[in-house]
Amino acid sequence: MRFILKLFKWLVVLVILLVIGLASPIAYVELACHAPVTNDPYKRLITDAAFQRKEANSYLTYPEWHIVYAYDGLAEALKSGDEHEFSYIPSVWNFWKSTCALTGIADRHGGADSQTRTMIYTIGASFTLEMGLKGAYEETIGRIFAAVRGPVKTPQDEVAAIMAVAYAAFLRQTPWYKYDFEKQVATLWAAPMIEPARGWERRLALGGEWKAKTFYAGAIAAGVAATGEAKLEIRSVVSGLSADQLRQIPDVKVISDVADGVVIETPRYDSFTKILIAIAKAGGQIREIAGNDDIMVGAMVEPEKEYAGPGEVIVRIGRESFATERVLVNMKVTDLAGLLASQPLADPSVEHVFDY
Repeated sequence: MRFILKLFKWLVVLVILLVIGLASPIAYVELACHAPVTNDPYKRLITDAAFQRKEANSYLTYPEWHIVYAYDGLAEALKSGDEHEFSYIPSVWNFWKSTCALTGIADRHGGADSQTRTMIYTIGASFTLEMGLKGAYEETIGRIFAAVRGPVKTPQDEVAAIMAVAYAAFLRQTPWYKYDFEKQVATLWAAPMIEPARGWERRLALGGEWKAKTFYAGAIAAGVAATGEAKLEIRSVVSGLSADQLRQIPDVKVISDVADGVVIETPRYDSFTKILIAIAKAGGQIREIAGNDDIMVGAMVEPEKEYAGPGEVIVRIGRESFATERVLVNMKVTDLAGLLASQPLADPSVEHVFDY
């Protein structure tokens, strides 16, 4: 009985320490990262309120994308190595570092409402916990089983590497909770058992992780169904191209003419960046996006080089598993076309245009 009470006390202490650890970066952002809230008196060209977005949201969409990029980094690490080679702690650190910097600049563009901040802190705490647990396991038990296995990966390792690439690509356009984790669990267990120790360890470790995500995804999906999904389309104003020319660009829907150009409707997320590059390379000028004249862009730069494009660098962080670094840049929407038109199609340095 005494042992059980002692164990219970230690569990309570661990839970308290965990809560403090997860709450600390949130408290820091709230106490140290805000700036005076100001609003831009810009007169919007897009008058349909359903397609107007708060300007601050351009900056506050990044924390979700940081998680997408973390899985990009994990997928890159697994191309030639194992899970323990991914930089879990730096990835979490960069999440909160960028969130702090973006909170301040978002305040200078109208600020975030409490619901948006709560969402960011929720996904941040979840990401911190996930990376912490996964890193702790892979750096210890996972590393030991990988060493026992030797340099040749098992079929289960190969399933994990393929899944990481597919999952990272999926996240660029679709919410994570819609991913079919159950199918990946089945694929993992169907892979032939060549090296039993590592094979069973991967089945249990990754299978357990993906099963847990299946359960969590179901809860998230139910919550989203109750509140409604985010709008998947965005409207912009483009000049320099006729309505007919714009219709020739895939996924562009022409809505109407306005004094400064043509209002178009396009998909959001990763597709949006590709469409804007296509418009810029065709000679179009981007006048406004979602009723705003400011936007944030993510670009990749070499570690020893400075960002040389238009706009103001908000924060510079590492890209885990990649040689380049990421800069988040605040710029005028009207500067976008010039930046995007200069990008090579094969390997653009502009990573993403963050919509609202």
